[in-house]
Amino acid sequence: MEVKARAPGKIILAGEHAVVHGSTAVAAAIDLYTYVTLRLPLHLDENNDRLTLQLKDLSLEFSWSVARLKEEIPYDDSSNFSPSTPSSCSSETLKSIAALVEEQNIPEAKIWLSSGISTFLWLYTSILGFIPATVIITTELPYGSGLGSSAAFCVALTAALIASSGSDKTRGDGWSSLDETNLELLNKWAFEGEKIIHGKPSGIDNTVSAYGNMIKFCSGEITRLQTNMPLRMLITNTKVGRNTKALVAGVSERTVRHPEAMNSVFIAVDSISKEVAAIIQSKNENSVTEREERIKELMEMNQGLLESMGVSHSSIDTVMQTTLKHKLTSKLTGAGGGGCVLTLLPTLVSGTVVEKVVQELESSGFQCFTASIGGNGAEIYFCSD
Repeated sequence: MEVKARAPGKIILAGEHAVVHGSTAVAAAIDLYTYVTLRLPLHLDENNDRLTLQLKDLSLEFSWSVARLKEEIPYDDSSNFSPSTPSSCSSETLKSIAALVEEQNIPEAKIWLSSGISTFLWLYTSILGFIPATVIITTELPYGSGLGSSAAFCVALTAALIASSGSDKTRGDGWSSLDETNLELLNKWAFEGEKIIHGKPSGIDNTVSAYGNMIKFCSGEITRLQTNMPLRMLITNTKVGRNTKALVAGVSERTVRHPEAMNSVFIAVDSISKEVAAIIQSKNENSVTEREERIKELMEMNQGLLESMGVSHSSIDTVMQTTLKHKLTSKLTGAGGGGCVLTLLPTLVSGTVVEKVVQELESSGFQCFTASIGGNGAEIYFCSD
């Protein structure tokens, strides 16, 4: 049996970092996806006793015998491995899984993959149990750049696992969404996976990847936004890697040192996010051009506040200066410290201007692509024999 799943990356339009401290954030899916193909054997036998993970984009493959996984990962013989009860991975289980990952001798340059591979083993065995299979991952998202690549991985993987477990009965032609119950379940599992990778994630990345479109997110409460406003962004990948966990910790440390000042920053970010959400949802109140102008100003303000949190970077400054020359507004998205930068492409901007901006940014060694904002969330596809 073969099941495919895909989940979109995301951008944060407003509110990153402050969302961890109780402020509102606005996020949106983008039309760039991570794909998971799950192949289960038709017949189980002793000659087919391996769980294999293939990372196609990185030309890497990892494999474990199911017997070895059973030895190291705690499990209950009486369990049917129902995916209906998401739970956190205990520290003891995570240590056992980390040892299994370490045995794979991951290349030193790719050691950052370890937490993702640990997440794979935990989600797989928690939802499907100890069944041999081949899992193939491909992605259109750059790794570690602030576009939610880890969340898209967790969401797409979980979608494929839930579909394979028989919990989701959706079997439309082509790509189809999961039903509401399984979407909620999927999102909870993916969040647990994100915790293994990031420590203390906000939950916003996996939520927007699971549900798609645009969401407003505050203190764990999710509001899906309805909009008829088309938004297009130029996304610039600075290719500067960063440690999300360290950047989040840095903001928290600054908050401890300057509680009143940082609280004021978080309040300001909260106001910006709420205004962005209101603009996106407004109907016939203003023209698209007027709404874009307001979003542009709010992006400028949000970027200034992110700089005050200490999460900007010289590469981000270079993108900001380059786009500003062409009267375009940019802000970092995600954790910052490098990663990706958003540049609003207004409806009336000419293709010539965009081409020139892209040329200048790519000459600085950056990677650029345009993306439509808002779109489908997690989807599954059952492959015919």
